[in-house]
Amino acid sequence: MNNQQVLDDSIFKIGEVLSVDGRKVKIKVDKTKNSSHIMYKGELLKNTSVGSYVKIIKGYTKIIGKVEGEFVEEDKNYSPKEYTAEANKINRNLIVSMLGFFDGERFKRGIKELPLVFNECFLLDNQEFEQVHDFIEKDDEPLEIGVLSLEKGQKIQIGVNSLFASHIGIFGNTGSGKSYTLAKLYNVFFDKYIQNQKFLKQAKFYLFDFNGEYLDSKKSKEDSVIVDIKYKNVYNLSTRNGEGNKFPVLEKEIYDINFWSIFLSATEKTQTPFLKRAIENDFYANKFNSKETIVDAIKDLIKLMIEKHIEKGDILSFLRDIEKAINKKLSNLNDIITYFQQKLHWHGNGNDNFFVYTTSGKIYEDKQSFYPELFQMFSNTQFINLSDFEKIRLQIIFQYYDELVKYDLNSEHISPLLKRLKKIEDIDKVLKIDNTTSTKNINVISLKNVNTEMKKILPLLICKQIYDQQKQLQNKSSYLNIIVDEAHNVLSHNSNRESETWKDYRLETFEEIIKEGRKFGVFLTIASQRPSDISSTIISQLHNYFLHRLINNKDIEAVEKTISYLDKVSFEALPILPTGSCIFAGLAAQVPVMVDIGKINDGHEPKSDTIKLTKNWK
Repeated sequence: MNNQQVLDDSIFKIGEVLSVDGRKVKIKVDKTKNSSHIMYKGELLKNTSVGSYVKIIKGYTKIIGKVEGEFVEEDKNYSPKEYTAEANKINRNLIVSMLGFFDGERFKRGIKELPLVFNECFLLDNQEFEQVHDFIEKDDEPLEIGVLSLEKGQKIQIGVNSLFASHIGIFGNTGSGKSYTLAKLYNVFFDKYIQNQKFLKQAKFYLFDFNGEYLDSKKSKEDSVIVDIKYKNVYNLSTRNGEGNKFPVLEKEIYDINFWSIFLSATEKTQTPFLKRAIENDFYANKFNSKETIVDAIKDLIKLMIEKHIEKGDILSFLRDIEKAINKKLSNLNDIITYFQQKLHWHGNGNDNFFVYTTSGKIYEDKQSFYPELFQMFSNTQFINLSDFEKIRLQIIFQYYDELVKYDLNSEHISPLLKRLKKIEDIDKVLKIDNTTSTKNINVISLKNVNTEMKKILPLLICKQIYDQQKQLQNKSSYLNIIVDEAHNVLSHNSNRESETWKDYRLETFEEIIKEGRKFGVFLTIASQRPSDISSTIISQLHNYFLHRLINNKDIEAVEKTISYLDKVSFEALPILPTGSCIFAGLAAQVPVMVDIGKINDGHEPKSDTIKLTKNWK
């Protein structure tokens, strides 16, 4: 050891280990190192304090710990015989939690051995400090996201593989900078790779935007939020008037009986088997493609109902259900219903005792003359092509009345299901069956104008589809990233608006993605202001966390229970974090750090600014 090293050690040495209790180590600070700063080579260095790091030398091993607390106690060896400073009467002690060790020049998280009592403790020099905050593996590429809050000059870079090949959680109260952090991460990520053809071909991103923060609604053609519009598909969905975009879904996903069973809240023993028969019955599905075939299908079923002496009310209900399902796609259906209501009558119970009132009072008593008169109104019917979801709704209606006539179906069990078919109208406004693949790999799905019920259903339906597709690929180079902002809308385990069956199905789908998705190249990023609302299974499976200010006790408790990466100092800082600062912890970070998220390039910021009252009111 040369003279300089001896000098350095004398400057940086702060004390020695007093006791070791598991990961917690008590350090007695030298009385000469109780000031807030230390002068070294003309520079003012910060002395150790809560939140800073210390190095403990044990033989050839350098163990690194983080100061979590400090306290003073009376120095029992102090002699009051001579006048001295009051500070000399006490000992200053630090409570330090062990974090990792230096393996050569590299800092590694985890503890292989604990320090011994009387081991010497040191401050970290600049090089060691940077090594502790060097999160980039040798085979990884860095992304700069901001600077350390407590050391403004220290940039924080994260490895692309260690962050984006992981599940990420971004939590924080509204106004804490959560959306900005999400946008920053993906802005620097896309900026680095968006020009690469392999990236465009092999990576897919789906961002669910509940509040329209990640779209520029005023300049949709020049939208550059996170990434320029030329690189992304934008689906601005709406259940208000049906004038929004429609998201493409595969035909096989739409005909999945499990989805319809849960979506329509079908009972397990009676309604679900009925739905299965209806959805899989392609006889009627093939009838709904042209005016001739659909009118024939209606007439055939009415004929059957008349000849089976089904009540006139059921015939009218059948026509009214059709009218509701296809929303005037058959031009004069309302007139036909009125006609049937006024003109169709029975005369006794025999098969030949039906008749139609006409203006001349003529009564038809045989099928050859009766049916042409009864169905003459259909000759003027105009037809507009039906959507895929209108056809599915018709399939269910036709199946119901078909079974009612042929098999004496117990209507009390099935008819409640028909009343819930109106929900299909909302799906029809936002989805379309399309088996083609998109040419752009970044997809932003805005749910701002979608009603509450569909906000729960659409992310589930779309995520399930893209996850199943990715699983089928069996391609190790293919990458899928699902980003859900305001994730408590779809991952809540406290919702009372839905059945337990539906809630279980929703959570199980996302829990499978977060548990098994990594094997198929599927990763989830969720952002939420209510981590306590989200399933604890999902939060505990996340790999990396960006924790902004949280002030609700339940949210803080949820973080404490499920995130083991946090040290005491970081955890207790959660309620007092300033806007834009967050605790970054997880597999991509060697130690939890407080980060000031860097500024996003102009034009790429999310539309989540707080309103400026004084600016607008002058």
